Amino acid sequence: MTQEKNINRRDFLKVLGGSALAVGALSACGNGMNKRTMARLSGRITGEMTYRTNRKNGDKISLLGYGCMRLPLRKNRDGSDEIDQDQVNKLVDTAIEHGVNFFDSSPVYVQGWSEKSTGIALSRHPRNSYFISTKLSNFDPTIHGFEKSKAMYHNSLRNLQVDYLDYYLLHAIGDSWSFENRYINNGILDFLKKEKAAGRIRNLGWSFHGTQEFFDYMLSLYDSGEFVWDFAMIQLNYVDYRHASGRNVNAEYLNGELRKRNIPALVMEPLLGGRLASLNDYLTANLKQREPEASVASWAFRFAGQPDNVISVLSGMTYMEHLMDNLATFSPLVPLNDEELALLEETAQIMLKYPTVPCTACQYCMPCPYGIDIPSILTFYNRAVNEGNVPSSSQNANYRAARRAFLIGYDRSVEKLRQAQFCISCGKCNVHCPQSIDIPKELVRIDAFVEQLKQETL
Repeated sequence: MTQEKNINRRDFLKVLGGSALAVGALSACGNGMNKRTMARLSGRITGEMTYRTNRKNGDKISLLGYGCMRLPLRKNRDGSDEIDQDQVNKLVDTAIEHGVNFFDSSPVYVQGWSEKSTGIALSRHPRNSYFISTKLSNFDPTIHGFEKSKAMYHNSLRNLQVDYLDYYLLHAIGDSWSFENRYINNGILDFLKKEKAAGRIRNLGWSFHGTQEFFDYMLSLYDSGEFVWDFAMIQLNYVDYRHASGRNVNAEYLNGELRKRNIPALVMEPLLGGRLASLNDYLTANLKQREPEASVASWAFRFAGQPDNVISVLSGMTYMEHLMDNLATFSPLVPLNDEELALLEETAQIMLKYPTVPCTACQYCMPCPYGIDIPSILTFYNRAVNEGNVPSSSQNANYRAARRAFLIGYDRSVEKLRQAQFCISCGKCNVHCPQSIDIPKELVRIDAFVEQLKQETL
């Protein structure tokens, strides 16, 4: 009998990784958490939600914000996806019941369904009980024009079932071409400023994915008084804080510059696309030794909520377990001390040694015209790297176990007809990626690795 067949269940699950178990558990009970589990998670909520006051207008905002980009889906009879509105309603109701009052959406989230689903759920609550944030997501060159951009704005109001927006963003800008062609040259920013003056937009800001040079340029417009931004959204987590890579900029710099100007910050990607919720056994043990009852994700959320000019940390919560765990973290938020901050810096340093793909699972690359589930492929690969299940050679000591764990986990995480092998490298996804990942190149690389494992030619 081969070593592969000899591996017992405990060893196999250890190789597959605790994160895979967590994903499986969430998937199994995400649509109907039993009362015992609900009671256990509720018991970890020890106080009231932490709020931050927007110093510019006095808004009292929940430090935990509901990011509506990963709302729960269910299958239609024909096998296609649709929003599970009943679950969305339950999640929103529970969030509001426990003090969450900030909800962030976009026309492009959840394959274009987010705003309408969020609007349905929120419309069942008094309008003055929540703040709604959404974005002008006019990425497609065919809708850069004034009329289509204006129509997108009005459609957001209609789908969200509101007559004003609390926080409205110019979505994912990071270079002069994008800013000028999507917002300036077509006159749409002048229109939005008039909408703000009329009270239909209470706060106007922007979300950032780009270079430090362009970030500084946007702030220079603020300093000169040409555009008085009310807030900005930045990517902030304990890895990107001082060790940002690729197109990202260190959040320590970004938030520091906002803070100098008293510009409130909204935080996106506190979990770095889920990677900070699923660490390898060694890193998880380090955190658990310090706080045995705390989730791995809670450390990242505590870090993201630390700066005093952050008014809300957005979390894309698909399942009730996600929501309850985050409620426990923010009700109330316990600030990190110097020793804990040093522990997270050490964790970040170790993570930098892993060759992961800088995907945050934002899903801007979706839908793929060829049906490939890009975010799931890259998320699984990153998890496998973090768990040590990507062997560099068949001579590795744990090669057989890691090979089996990777191949089985891949098929479980990504439907076979949506895997990397079907990528034709059309490149349509690349223009939408805020992290500037060469997605086809990564998919080809991952598919080649999968084939090597299958053919045992590594």
